[in-house]
Amino acid sequence: MRAVSGTKDKDSLQTDIGQDVIDEAVRSVERRMDGDADSAGSETEVELDVSAPAAEADVSTPEVAPPTEDAAALRQEVESLRAQLEFSQTKARETLERLKEAHERAKDFQDRAIRSAADLENYRKRAQKEKEDVQKFGVEKLLKDLLPVVDNMDRALDAASKSPDFDSFQKGVAMTRKSFEDSLARHGVKGFSAKGQPFDPRLHEAIQQVESADVPAGHVLFEVTRGFHLNDRLVRPAMVVVARAPEVVAAPEPVAAAPEAAAPAAGTEAPKASEEGSSAEPQTSAPSDSSSGGSQ
Repeated sequence: MRAVSGTKDKDSLQTDIGQDVIDEAVRSVERRMDGDADSAGSETEVELDVSAPAAEADVSTPEVAPPTEDAAALRQEVESLRAQLEFSQTKARETLERLKEAHERAKDFQDRAIRSAADLENYRKRAQKEKEDVQKFGVEKLLKDLLPVVDNMDRALDAASKSPDFDSFQKGVAMTRKSFEDSLARHGVKGFSAKGQPFDPRLHEAIQQVESADVPAGHVLFEVTRGFHLNDRLVRPAMVVVARAPEVVAAPEPVAAAPEAAAPAAGTEAPKASEEGSSAEPQTSAPSDSSSGGSQ
């Protein structure tokens, strides 16, 4: 309590405070002044322990009423609300952490998706370029193998123009053809022969049927063009002529013998032998060559 001079309350306080209290306050002021010697000139506050007489204190202090049931219920409700608030804050922090982690994962997935889309677009462009290169230059290796064949054909034609030796020209052409087939074989192109084989619609294409007794019916009589495979895939079927069984010509029925002619009357000439033979013998026509497969 700060002592203020010149107030009306001073006289009233002096009447209520005992001498022992005043002495104790004076000693307290002296101790405080000794401890705060460096802070001279500052305003000094003196705490006075003013205690009213016991009788007056009892009279002035109001009695505190005991807590009622409503106050206890309110206190319990406040504690419950405080617990709910703490629980909600804890859940909110956990939810915030989960949302932060989910956001980081989503951001990571988005970055991966963008990179994957860019990689896919680059791959698509590379594949398109490779496809165009294959379409443009895919036969480059085959052409490199076929160019020597063209050179050999040029040499054969040049040799044929300078020398009339047909046998040498034929051998040169045969060798060129052999080198051409070898070049095709290195790229998986192989020819096959169908002559004498049973007709197979998967490999052969029939253009004609001819009667033949030399080849069984349903077999290839001869081939017009050879067939070719490319790596076990049919590229071109063989064009063939298929044999069929010849038609059987029925034998002519025998003609009954004519009765003996009556003796000629006197004065008449007997018929000539040539006439008799032509009238007695039946005429039969030989089968034509076309019916026996003359188109062979």
